[in-house]
Amino acid sequence: MKWLDHATQTVFADLNQRVLDAAFDADYPENGSFSRRTIKGRDYWYYTGYEPLSGTKIRKYVGPAADAAITARAEAFDRIKVALRARLDAVRMLRAAGLPAPDGLTGAVVEKLGKSGFFRLCGVLVGTVAFQTYPGLVGARPHGYLQTGDVDFAQDHGISVGIDESVNDILARLREVDASFREVPTIADRTRTSMFCNASGFKVEFLVPNRGSEDHAAKLTAMPALGGAAAQPLRYLDFLIRNPVRSVLLHGGGVAVTVPAPERYAIHKLIVATLRQDREKSAKDIGQAGFLIEAMSRFRKLDLADMWIEAWRRGPKWREALTRGRTLLSPEARRLLAETVAGVAEEFGARSEDVGMGG
Repeated sequence: MKWLDHATQTVFADLNQRVLDAAFDADYPENGSFSRRTIKGRDYWYYTGYEPLSGTKIRKYVGPAADAAITARAEAFDRIKVALRARLDAVRMLRAAGLPAPDGLTGAVVEKLGKSGFFRLCGVLVGTVAFQTYPGLVGARPHGYLQTGDVDFAQDHGISVGIDESVNDILARLREVDASFREVPTIADRTRTSMFCNASGFKVEFLVPNRGSEDHAAKLTAMPALGGAAAQPLRYLDFLIRNPVRSVLLHGGGVAVTVPAPERYAIHKLIVATLRQDREKSAKDIGQAGFLIEAMSRFRKLDLADMWIEAWRRGPKWREALTRGRTLLSPEARRLLAETVAGVAEEFGARSEDVGMGG
């Protein structure tokens, strides 16, 4: 395990806040104001202002008032100005320290969709590109499992329906990055698409949790907030994208992204690795899970154990997948996971033997 020094972690944390502030400032011009709106008993922030060039009045969904970072920025609307040069220098320093960064196309696609409002509309970056943002959060560098030829985005269906706002034309935004992007049709649904591909085979896909029967897995789900894109339903995705966190993709001056909590990502990978037909992808899942388990067993034991216990308690199928996934881990990662969960299980009102960690 290659641990990050304190200075590198501090630079990453500072950059993470700076890119959030920069994205927030870009989304909300100074000529507007923020207000709270209560919907079904929950408070949400909305912004009302005017487009700087056209003068057109705009109203945007900002996010839940329960999100402390969003509420702090909305309430402190004195506009924190962020210097691009400082962010560029921080990204260079972090890349020089060995933190992973995306290739140019991946970074440009994520940045474009971020600027189009995807993350503001509660979208989540998932998959290996999300994994690339974890070293700064968990304080360690992986030695592999970073390569990918696609980028995956997820959104909850209820959020997509309820926000009453949409990203503008996903395909058009992708073509601003690479004009060769096209829709990829599916046999099961000729009227919608959840995937886009460019001439070199690079894929962008949108996903949504499948909370229904397996019969729904082959049918794409209409997503009103995704600007013409549908989404592919996937089992276990609801666990992954619940309560996501903010991180930064080391592209350009840093790209503010929303990603799954690393402890959820680790446990989710243990499960999906057992479902793969492709051995190479399964090994990659296990490698990513093992890295995060080893990293988080050092200073974030409670987070890791909490997610294992939550998943274990979801039912027999989850327990079977978790048990099989754990056997695929390296001996060291398997030992650390068992010690971590067993060591703190009582704090969650459980005995270690009742959550799969022996008697």
